[in-house]
Amino acid sequence: MHRYRSHTCGALRTSHIDEVVRLSGWCHRIRDHGGLLFIDLRDHYGLTQCVADPDSPAFREAETLRSEWVVRIDGKVRRRPEGTDNPELPTGEVEIFITEIEVLGPAGELPLPVFGDQDYPEDIRLKYRFLDLRRERLHQNIMTRGAIVDSMRRRMKESGFFEFQTPILTASSPEGARDFLVPSRIHPGRFYALPQAPQQYKQLLMMSGFDRYFQIAPCFRDEDPRADRLPGEFYQLDLEMSFVTQEDVFAAVEPVITGVFEEFAKGKPVTRNWPRIAYAEALSKYGTDKPDLRNPLVMQNVSEHFRGSGFKVFARMLEDRRNEVWAIPGPGGGSRAFCDRMNSWAQGEGQPGLGYIMWREGGEGAGPLANNIGAERTAAIRAQLGLKEGDAAFFVAGDPSKFVKFAGLARTKVGDELNLIDKERFELAWIVDFPMYEYNEDDKKVDFSHNPFSMPQGGLDALETQDPLTIKAFQYDITCNGYEIASGGIRNHRPQAMVKAFEIAGYGEQDVIDRFGGMYRAFQYGAPPHGGMAAGVDRVVMLLCGTTNLREISLFPMNQRAEDLLMGAPSEVTPKQLRELHIRLNLPQG
Repeated sequence: MHRYRSHTCGALRTSHIDEVVRLSGWCHRIRDHGGLLFIDLRDHYGLTQCVADPDSPAFREAETLRSEWVVRIDGKVRRRPEGTDNPELPTGEVEIFITEIEVLGPAGELPLPVFGDQDYPEDIRLKYRFLDLRRERLHQNIMTRGAIVDSMRRRMKESGFFEFQTPILTASSPEGARDFLVPSRIHPGRFYALPQAPQQYKQLLMMSGFDRYFQIAPCFRDEDPRADRLPGEFYQLDLEMSFVTQEDVFAAVEPVITGVFEEFAKGKPVTRNWPRIAYAEALSKYGTDKPDLRNPLVMQNVSEHFRGSGFKVFARMLEDRRNEVWAIPGPGGGSRAFCDRMNSWAQGEGQPGLGYIMWREGGEGAGPLANNIGAERTAAIRAQLGLKEGDAAFFVAGDPSKFVKFAGLARTKVGDELNLIDKERFELAWIVDFPMYEYNEDDKKVDFSHNPFSMPQGGLDALETQDPLTIKAFQYDITCNGYEIASGGIRNHRPQAMVKAFEIAGYGEQDVIDRFGGMYRAFQYGAPPHGGMAAGVDRVVMLLCGTTNLREISLFPMNQRAEDLLMGAPSEVTPKQLRELHIRLNLPQG
């Protein structure tokens, strides 16, 4: 018999009854039933119930065992007594009568329990991540993550993509988030950077004559963490294609992502034939460019009903043509208590309040706004929004560019509070027609809105003749349930157009050469039209595992302060290491 096991802890069935077997694993739970000891033995594959009674030669050894001790157990497989089967376990019809126990690895007092799924302080969970990963839900999440990555890889290869690995040590790029810098020992005073994304390399692959690239790519950004973004590093399904239009990219990507979601959705419906929503439309209807389409609420512009009305606050605002009034419908929310609760919530978000109208029995509008604008205007608002008795509407007003984010939060809050969001489904969509540029109020200049390498719609002609703030880009996102899960674009592959695009954002041709010299040179020697995108592996896994925190689907994540509590990173280094790198520290005082 093998030194440690003849079977795994998830393998035994009724067909093994009367066999002598050997298992090794962790003592998951130990129960003493009046002299009868039950040990649930756990390994990566499952759990098996093992039993020792006073007649067992291993009973005395069994009494010494504690949770999470690693042991080898020999014994005979037998059917569980009638009425004690556990249908939740694949091994639930059998148990092992223990004849021998060997302790392979005793465990000290546990800083957090492995049995059960109770919450525990995050700093303890991260410091003892090896224990946390033994817990069933987290262990399963990590296995699901691996299966999802396998599925992505398989589907990409079946679609004709080839997997490449691009460099990890590269040049620093001043665009985007902060780089993680790596000092060069061989070249004193000079630094490599860890790639924020393989963007330039994958475009250079297209310049090199390869046609369909993909990679499960590690990316590194020195940015502040949040629940849906891990500090430091993340992974993306990165891809690029030559001789393609935006439609070709959509046709290649949509079946892959839909297929992955359907495979791991556990029966939940997944959108087919994804809707395409223009960026401006997404903001005006949903208040965000990553809308949760499970929420049926659609905002509408109701400015005309308040223009010149008796509600002077809105009427005066609307004298400035930049200002608008948007309505958020609230079906079933027509009670004073709910409307007051929404108003208090808005004040908690730093707003003066949230205006509302309620429609009561008989269809008459109620509330301060209704009293000020009169029955006719109130009825017109109700008709436009398609509301009925017992419903409400909430209003935000001002410059949409300033209130749109709050309007989106209010739409989500109303949908949540009224239980309108079907949480048992996945709603995927394309967001298209992103603006190429935006105005930077702080620096009083035009900046790139998203990816500076995207092709403007209209090409060079648009860059030379249009107001930059009206130019749209061949830029697109994939959203799911309120998260952006992928982003991409058709690339600006013509050197003249690339230089012009950067000039509009305040960069000269020499800046382009200095910062993106490799790609700029490549464009001079026959550049194919190309495009692609990158999907966030971590966010896709997070959604499919039903969690809202990326730490629940990552092996060894950092905490919110970008610290690895398990390994002690970031750490100090020795003076010798600093001398080798020609670095002297200049630490902040105090």
